[in-house]
Amino acid sequence: MVRHSSRIELSQMALKANLNFVRRKIGPGIRISSVVKANAYGHGIDPFVPMAEKTGINHFSVASAHEANEVLLCKSPESSIMIMGILYDEDIPWAIENDIEFYIFNYDRLKLVLECAKKIGKKALLHIEVESGANRTGLPCDEFSKTITFLKRNQKHLKFEGFCSHLGGAESDSSKFKIDAQVKTFQDMVKKLKTKKFSPKYIHLASSAASLAYPNTRYNMVRTGVIQYGFWPSPDIYYHHLHEVGKKSDRILKRIITWKTDVMDLRSVSAGQFIGYGTAYQAESDMTIAVMPLGYSNGYPRAQSNKGHVLIHGKKAAITGLINMNLFMVNVTHIPDVKVGDEVVLVGRQKNSVIRVSSFTESVNLLNNEMLSRLPSAIPRYVVK
Repeated sequence: MVRHSSRIELSQMALKANLNFVRRKIGPGIRISSVVKANAYGHGIDPFVPMAEKTGINHFSVASAHEANEVLLCKSPESSIMIMGILYDEDIPWAIENDIEFYIFNYDRLKLVLECAKKIGKKALLHIEVESGANRTGLPCDEFSKTITFLKRNQKHLKFEGFCSHLGGAESDSSKFKIDAQVKTFQDMVKKLKTKKFSPKYIHLASSAASLAYPNTRYNMVRTGVIQYGFWPSPDIYYHHLHEVGKKSDRILKRIITWKTDVMDLRSVSAGQFIGYGTAYQAESDMTIAVMPLGYSNGYPRAQSNKGHVLIHGKKAAITGLINMNLFMVNVTHIPDVKVGDEVVLVGRQKNSVIRVSSFTESVNLLNNEMLSRLPSAIPRYVVK
């Protein structure tokens, strides 16, 4: 088998620990929908979905029909898929045929969905997303009543699977006034639903951040994204947790991902010589340089040039010079006995040293989610214990 220039390892034990933590936080009787959009936040849909199923997860949320199809190809028959974003008109019959749940956020679409469901002879599984104040997607207030009436009249073909909204900024304390207003708006809509005596199977509002910081948003399902991968949604959410458990620090979340490559070549560089393109790095003394076989085309940010580090033999090796499309160099002068083919950790732990995604991204002004989701799907992912 032809090898890729890097590889990603995913820890089953870490995922289990993270989801057990979420379950303890949210309490019993609440379904967890595992959010696997953006190629499972860069972890890879194909390996991650079976990993999550091993921990008892049986519901997966995605952002598009394309992602839903990727989950469909690797999930077990018992698991469900929910599309939170784009579903083109021509793909609605496919979604219905495959029992894929999807959001409805405008009334006019219901008529087309009803026609498709009748033609196929199978119920469409719908989640009604309402506007609560994020002004992104969501059914406007003036379409709420007629939407519920339409669903109620056409129960033979349309199943009211869920009622939901999205909180815009629950991870930030500075947005609390906005989140409180959104929660109140959603609660009012839930009350209106009850007056119509027409209830969905699931009511869901909380993402990772809200499920931890706003207990009143949990209802009977939460959409768990970044936290299942071992990342706090934000420092604010982490500090809320510390306050709750009475600790100064807590390493309760485990990173699932480790990104690795290998030393491609070794070079001796004399004092005064430049390394790589241009004059970005000039050797102040004689150096030994290790060449890495990947670059910004492989998801390694160019902004890490002369800033970032990798791990070799458990020691940090500083990036020297500009990161190229397919190569970059690191200083290994201080690391004895480095050889071509030695394992290199780009993100993760090696011996007693670690490079966290957070420290990796802070220097280049990227979000954890942004960094992870940019990892090319071509990088092979392997599940480890």
